[in-house]
Amino acid sequence: MQVNLFGYSNYPRFNSPDELAYDLSEMGLDALSTAGNHCLDKDFSGLSNTIDVLDKANISHTGTFKSENERDTILLKDVNGVKIAILSYTYGTNGITIPDDKRFCVNLIDKDLIKKDIEKAKFQNADVIIACMHWGVEYQTKPNSEQEDLADFLFENGVDIILGNHPHVLQPMEKRTITLEDGTSKDCFIIYSLGNFICDQNAENTRNSIILNLNITINPNGKLSFDSINYIPIYMYKNNSLKIRKMKVLDIKKSISNYENGIDTSIGQNTYNVLKSQLDKINQIVEL
Repeated sequence: MQVNLFGYSNYPRFNSPDELAYDLSEMGLDALSTAGNHCLDKDFSGLSNTIDVLDKANISHTGTFKSENERDTILLKDVNGVKIAILSYTYGTNGITIPDDKRFCVNLIDKDLIKKDIEKAKFQNADVIIACMHWGVEYQTKPNSEQEDLADFLFENGVDIILGNHPHVLQPMEKRTITLEDGTSKDCFIIYSLGNFICDQNAENTRNSIILNLNITINPNGKLSFDSINYIPIYMYKNNSLKIRKMKVLDIKKSISNYENGIDTSIGQNTYNVLKSQLDKINQIVEL
């Protein structure tokens, strides 16, 4: 029998029911970044329980760890013959002290540590290295200088794709070509913040986000190329007139089209107008 140790808790020390992991697994989630400022909200026992539940749900994960050996193991996923290394780091833990005898339990942003992990991924012949970075300033739609500095560092040392989070709002994305120390060049991609996916926040831009789609190819010379980069704009819709199931994630473009063509008018004129406005905001924020 599944025992739910912590259940649900809200601000300031969050916890989700264990059942969420199994639901995410059934939806097709393969891997999860767990390094974040709330990862120690239920102390080391909560962090460990999260790892145990994800393991039982068959969701790969990295960023938080139960042992030194786990921390020193790079998460590698084979996707259609492409070996993808996933790294995960956070700026901090909201002032919650990391136990002295368990410093390994969460990856903090540290250039020396990150560089060592990148070298391990290279040694294991990773074709693509992804860094999930929990960074930035909440509710700001532009990256700060620290994010920009770290992005340069990550790319220069071998990371190919940077997926940012923490600000609760979208920030810009960019494909760039960088020149390495040996004179060769490579293509890279960054989105400084993916924003919220599921939430019930009301600050500006916290209810809009995107589902990012990256189609990549590893060429015969071993170089990564981006075949396409696109995204589905989404909006966290809340119907306060309902008592249950009042929230759902809307595909903004699909919802707008369905409303305009009379296929689905359930969202109403007001929400239709909101979606149009949110779509404009998303496009303005993410596209440099």
